[in-house]
Amino acid sequence: MQELFQITIILISSFLAIEASKKLAIPAVVGQLLVGIIIGPSLLNLVHQGEIIHFLSELGVILLMFLAGLEADLGLLKRYLKPSLAVAISGVIIPVGLFFLVTKIMGYEMETSIFYGIVFAATSVSITVEVLQEYKKVQTKTGAVILGAAVADDIIAVLLLSFFVSSMKGTGSSNHLIWQMLGQALFLLFLMVLVKYIVPAIYRLTFKVSFFEKDSFLALLICFSMALLATSVGMSAVIGSFFAGLAIGQTHKGEEIMHDISELSYMFFIPIFFASIALPLNVNGILSNLGIILFFTILAVLTKLLPGYLVARGFQFSKMDSLTVGGGMVSRGEMALIIVQIGLAEKLISNQIYSTLVIVVILSTIIAPFILKRSFK
Repeated sequence: MQELFQITIILISSFLAIEASKKLAIPAVVGQLLVGIIIGPSLLNLVHQGEIIHFLSELGVILLMFLAGLEADLGLLKRYLKPSLAVAISGVIIPVGLFFLVTKIMGYEMETSIFYGIVFAATSVSITVEVLQEYKKVQTKTGAVILGAAVADDIIAVLLLSFFVSSMKGTGSSNHLIWQMLGQALFLLFLMVLVKYIVPAIYRLTFKVSFFEKDSFLALLICFSMALLATSVGMSAVIGSFFAGLAIGQTHKGEEIMHDISELSYMFFIPIFFASIALPLNVNGILSNLGIILFFTILAVLTKLLPGYLVARGFQFSKMDSLTVGGGMVSRGEMALIIVQIGLAEKLISNQIYSTLVIVVILSTIIAPFILKRSFK
């Protein structure tokens, strides 16, 4: 029953945090992120990152990205594909280059410096999506650019990580890397076919089937199948779930399904996901490395904010829209935390570096919604 107690604590705390966020006029996601710090091991020590909490949080981010796909405007995504790719590429090259350079100057080893760059190349599309949904900005040109760029960022970061980990293991794994990258390329092609042909055909075939909530049931089945397929080729599950949502959103059942899945997700799974992001945080780690943490946090924010802003300005976006694009790329969240955990498991980084990276990732994730809110005003 311990897990049930922890889940209950998370849900109560998230409810109170959302209400407090409204009264304080701050993005609700910030309050939900802070919940993880307050009730986690750092302060009250009521909730821990066990297997069940971890699994439920994974379902939360999968469903959140599925909802983002359902709500996204495919026409806008296609229209703003070029600026999205430009924002994504610049948002990978600049963090990788600067973090590598800075950490090398600071005396870190070559492998560690490269790993720092890969960690901060990732973007947490889920945190940004939550803010975009809260302020009803998903179906705008800036929302389309951010979504497209963040998904592309995740794909590039996964490819970089795959290549880096394989090269660290030695030349014997080169064949495995080639097959993995080929599988990922085929998966991306399959997602395009899924959006255009497969999902619309499935919903046409099941039109006459009589089954309670069959459309939402089928939507969840497609969502989880695509998430599983994405992880099987070494990619993030959220990429699969986002494209599943994008495909279903083009059908005549899109709005009805979004309503059903939203109720299920926001009542239970998504609050657990947001709270779980901050659970690895160690307050003692902040106090003992405060200077380096602040420096890396500023660098993490600027290496996403400035490239996004400048690229958007280059595509004739207004200053505020460009700030929105840049701010939407700042959050690192779950994607960066996954990369950090892989780095620790593969012994690419030490426990001390792991703690520092986790703190910087969480701080950048909390800062990002404030930048977005400022740009919306």
